[in-house]
Amino acid sequence: MSAPPVAVVTGASAGIGEATTRALSRAGFSVVFGARRLDRLEKLAVQTGGRAISLDVTDPASIESFAAQVPEVRLLVNNAGGALGVDSIEEAQVERWLTMFNVNVLGTLRMTQALLPKLRASGDGHVINIGSIASFETYLGGAGYTAAKHAVRAMTRTLRLELLGQPVRVTEICPGMVETEFSLVRLGERQLADQVYRGMTPLTADDIADAISWAATRPPHVNIDEIVIRPRDQATAHHVHRRQD
Repeated sequence: MSAPPVAVVTGASAGIGEATTRALSRAGFSVVFGARRLDRLEKLAVQTGGRAISLDVTDPASIESFAAQVPEVRLLVNNAGGALGVDSIEEAQVERWLTMFNVNVLGTLRMTQALLPKLRASGDGHVINIGSIASFETYLGGAGYTAAKHAVRAMTRTLRLELLGQPVRVTEICPGMVETEFSLVRLGERQLADQVYRGMTPLTADDIADAISWAATRPPHVNIDEIVIRPRDQATAHHVHRRQD
């Protein structure tokens, strides 16, 4: 009996990353997952039977250490990311932009570079990058985040071109409004974060994890280029149906 395929999930301490770890475990993967909050990862390891390793995708040394502890990989889910603030371009804080690019763009780049040789060597590798509708839409107050996610989209498409003819698939998952810690981290206040989802039914982390698991379990010759997934109450970043309280 062959060993289960190994999947790596970044940003697994909460939200989509945590839900994805659970979904891939149920789908038969041996999941190695990382994030900075190791205490949360250790609880997840007990619950899923997976392996938790401390990981900071903004730190090359942390990534090097993580990759050295994973001898083989079939699937990489680049989930670590996030947004900070809703500043206009005129009032943007450069430090926030640097943080968003470092996590969303360079973190994805670093992890892909570190694990791509092992993904290729598996004979059936797969890179799934978690983008956003912000990868192809813009909105007021979102310049830094949309710029970062546009870059992730460009990198994903370029990687697919570069790997053509090689045994590695490349997928981008682009969620709309998902209720996780995302808005709380972005806005810094629970009351403001709750207002983002007022009067509408957002997606859950499990909804996105289900899409990731589905894409990851297609036959090797099938590449799901991208999945755009929004709640029924959302048509675009600008158009959201909200019920009156």
